[in-house]
Amino acid sequence: MNYLTATKNKKYLMYISQNYSYAILRPLQAQILAHGGEVRWFLAGNEVDSKFLTTDEQRLNTIKNVKNWAPDITFIPGNIVPSFIPGKKVAVFHGFNSEKRSSEGNRGHFTIRGCYDLYCTQGPNTTERFKELAKQHGFFKVTETGWSTLDPLFSETLNNPYVSNDPRPTLLICSTFSRKLSLAPKLYEQIKQFSEAGKWRILMQFHPKMPTEWVAKYKVLSNENLTFIETDNVLPLLQAADVMLCDTSSVLLMFLLLRKPVVTFCNQKPQPHLLDITDAEEVENAVTHALSKPADLMKNIEAYCQELHPYTDGQSSKRVLNATNEFLQNDEKLKPKPLNIVRNFKMRKELNYWGW
Repeated sequence: MNYLTATKNKKYLMYISQNYSYAILRPLQAQILAHGGEVRWFLAGNEVDSKFLTTDEQRLNTIKNVKNWAPDITFIPGNIVPSFIPGKKVAVFHGFNSEKRSSEGNRGHFTIRGCYDLYCTQGPNTTERFKELAKQHGFFKVTETGWSTLDPLFSETLNNPYVSNDPRPTLLICSTFSRKLSLAPKLYEQIKQFSEAGKWRILMQFHPKMPTEWVAKYKVLSNENLTFIETDNVLPLLQAADVMLCDTSSVLLMFLLLRKPVVTFCNQKPQPHLLDITDAEEVENAVTHALSKPADLMKNIEAYCQELHPYTDGQSSKRVLNATNEFLQNDEKLKPKPLNIVRNFKMRKELNYWGW
């Protein structure tokens, strides 16, 4: 059933704490505005920068402002949101289940923190688990919608600054920030050699929490063969590259959804849709092999994508908005969420808010 028309005159809050959340929520914001709803942004903590807000995006500066505005829905890409934020709380996720650690039981991607009323899941391989958890806990609902941040991934980016007429293959190197999992400290010499050899056009982008010393060290490698990029929107980078070199960062999953191969270095859980290596000396050959797009690898990538995120129509934001409006309109009776007394006290302290 179509609940998009129910958007009109409703209020939707974007509650964010990291800069990458802007790109996650903007496709959803576009759908809300197109269907007559109102949007405001609340920036929680000191790791999100207001400079990324555009001139036509409206910010609420205090919790009091948020409560006075009284949103019907609060969208959260992060893991937690305080209970004193008004509106039904909808989890839209900040990444895929990259399995950096065990996700069995209530750990990892499937941790239930008692914050949300509705989870909008990305694909079958997470929906099934969340629905099991919904039955177990009883205080939230789950609807599979696809991930709103990927809508622009499946349409051409106009004037993509990373697309080049350079005839060389484009290698995108991405890394997570954990020293244990990151390729940055382990492949520096190889990447330095690649930047000097010029066999590929190299784009580099790190997780925003990457230690500054490694960011600085790789920036120095920038030349006509390697470009180090800091951005709050990785999608144009993914579209511009032919192959990715990564570790266990969830960004590799978005790249796979473009049906492009990924070489991983010491991935936590290597599977047939990845070309995983554990020896730094094997990187060059692995990238060359990936660029040939071997048939068995591409078949495995396709099968995995159907489980991870089968939607390639660029309409996930519409499905999220429709599911949210349906949830709000039906006003389903769920069990009360946990009080989360300790967590909410900590968040009151962090946000310096002691009112009701």
